[in-house]
Amino acid sequence: MIVPPPDIVARRIGREGQPVAIVDGLTEDPHALRDAACAAAFGPAGAHYPGIRADLPPDYLPGIRDVVALVLDRIFGLRRSARVLDASFSMVTCSPDALTVEQRMPHIDATMPGRIAMVHYLSPANPGGTAFYRHCATGLETIGPDQASAYLAIVGREVRSNGPPPARYPGPDDAQFTQIDAVAAQFNRAIFYRSALLHSGAIDDRYPLSVDPATGRLTVTAFFDAD
Repeated sequence: MIVPPPDIVARRIGREGQPVAIVDGLTEDPHALRDAACAAAFGPAGAHYPGIRADLPPDYLPGIRDVVALVLDRIFGLRRSARVLDASFSMVTCSPDALTVEQRMPHIDATMPGRIAMVHYLSPANPGGTAFYRHCATGLETIGPDQASAYLAIVGREVRSNGPPPARYPGPDDAQFTQIDAVAAQFNRAIFYRSALLHSGAIDDRYPLSVDPATGRLTVTAFFDAD
């Protein structure tokens, strides 16, 4: 069987015009990847991610290496070899009423411009995607190394003054943030964006956050460093 190459498109979002790359058909056999996830041992993801994670098959990262290199070069202008900082199966499973204050707001993963995040969607039936935001008070869409301390201080003052955000995943109508763009999840679609972009998973509350990879919000999340 001849497998078509991935379809790569890019767009610039928000006032800052930061690039987001969308790759449809990232892997040749996404169904086998889902089968691997169903056989994997998931465990708690840690303090920041509202869900569970598991190890990837050993051939996953080598299988997408050329596409990742092309995206980092052509879309983000990062021509040096990128290191893989972290990569795993990931599932959002935390109920809205159990979210921490930080998990109720858009976030960044890192401030360095050479840090790139990837989300690979692997659920045919669970909609949603990834949304991107602007902080209303500062107008910031990305948080660089020189802005992080001041930004966090402002957000902290907002929470102390106005109270914590509602117990829910971020949506398009949050008081502190304006949603500037979103990429819809599609089976075997991956998106790439700078880790410094304010973002959140677009979680559709009409669908249960199952811990079963066969029915839940299954993704691969990965982080690359080209600094």
